[in-house]
Amino acid sequence: MAQLIQSEFKPPWWLVSPHLQTIWPSLLRSHPLPDLRWERVELRDGDFIDLAWQDAEGPLVLLLHGLEGSLESHYATPLISALRSTGFRPLFMHFRGCSGEPNRLLRSYHSGATEDLSEIVEILRRRGEPPQAVVGVSLGGNLLLKYLGESDHDSDIKAAVAVSVPFNLKSAAMRLERGFSRIYGRHLLRKLLKSYSNKCRTRSIPGIEDYSSIRSIYEFDDRITSVQNGFRDAEDYYNRCSCAQYLQYITTPTLILHAQDDPFMQPDDVPGLQELGPGVSLELSNRGGHVGFVQGSLPWRPVYWLDYRIPAFLKHAFARD
Repeated sequence: MAQLIQSEFKPPWWLVSPHLQTIWPSLLRSHPLPDLRWERVELRDGDFIDLAWQDAEGPLVLLLHGLEGSLESHYATPLISALRSTGFRPLFMHFRGCSGEPNRLLRSYHSGATEDLSEIVEILRRRGEPPQAVVGVSLGGNLLLKYLGESDHDSDIKAAVAVSVPFNLKSAAMRLERGFSRIYGRHLLRKLLKSYSNKCRTRSIPGIEDYSSIRSIYEFDDRITSVQNGFRDAEDYYNRCSCAQYLQYITTPTLILHAQDDPFMQPDDVPGLQELGPGVSLELSNRGGHVGFVQGSLPWRPVYWLDYRIPAFLKHAFARD
């Protein structure tokens, strides 16, 4: 049964601001790289996706990153370590072109590319080691929820967690053009343009003329993302790929963790109980920023709440299964 939950997360006195919650882990959190085994998976269309395995015992948990994310993202390797230490076997999936090498094809990863997740899940299933849980962060959370809500897939996933999800992609893009959030928008746009430029140069792919004139993520999606991936324009891309419309169809036990002060989104975009499928628990906190959720009584002793909450939910879900 769908449910809304008031989160137990409370920010510390020294990190109440949503912007500090968002920026602190990105700039100050150490995230040493654990011993991982890399694997390149060849896709049906001739492209590739790079996986990073943590060799461990336990249920396989697939991790999906956010926009322009990778193993270098502040939440990635700490979450891998947290999952392993609580009895899970983590597997990190890089989206196309996000592992340090541009992908081969004109098409790119995007917020709604569930066909890539579906293909990876199917490949792992054929090997006899399907992921039993999936965790998606930000863009990866949108993709995960869309995947779970689609009716044309069949998976062995027993539980899922989505963190700081942009439920409405257009609204999120617009939010990143206002106020202090413009800083995040500009930062992400620079990363997108750098990746695009590198891909065009490395793969000899013809790019659009004067892409340096692009000034917003909306423009990037309108002129590049949509063209590369078969959408008419940004509006078509956002309309078809925003996960909000898929939530009502989710039956897999799924936890969505979201802060009402997330500076990447509008508070009005948070779905209501009537929009949630029977498998969805939406856990809301008043504070936490975007993929922040930092606690701790003292500034030099921060506690990263997601590293505890996510494994705890998965443990509970598997115990009930």
